[in-house]
Amino acid sequence: MIVITYEDIEVEVDGERWRDGDLWLPIEGLPSAIGWDVRPEGVCAGDICVPVPPGTSWWDDDGFNVSAFARHVGLAEAADAERGVVAYVVPSERAADAAGRSASVEAPDFTLPDLDGNLHSLSDYRGEKVVLLTWASF
Repeated sequence: MIVITYEDIEVEVDGERWRDGDLWLPIEGLPSAIGWDVRPEGVCAGDICVPVPPGTSWWDDDGFNVSAFARHVGLAEAADAERGVVAYVVPSERAADAAGRSASVEAPDFTLPDLDGNLHSLSDYRGEKVVLLTWASF
């Protein structure tokens, strides 16, 4: 089972598999998992459809490559297959250059523990893409 977070939605999905670092989900579970489904006209959510580019194979008999689709529509992905979590983030319009690509934004350095108590500093990941997920409870 994997937990998928997208915008303000969090859903648990069974049947996931990882291939070459990409998340694959069963096609029949796509609408409930990510809100999109496969139709003859493309990958659709309601009346909005994303045509499949020529030569692209986002799905096969075993499932749908959510990671490849997310890259195509411009979502950033943060995933930990071992812990069974993945998050998709819509890049901020403010953090884009004139061509629409995500621009680099430098955050101040900090150090926090992971779930196993190991300390990680943001500066340890300089030069790599990093997605920071935060939450709070009252």
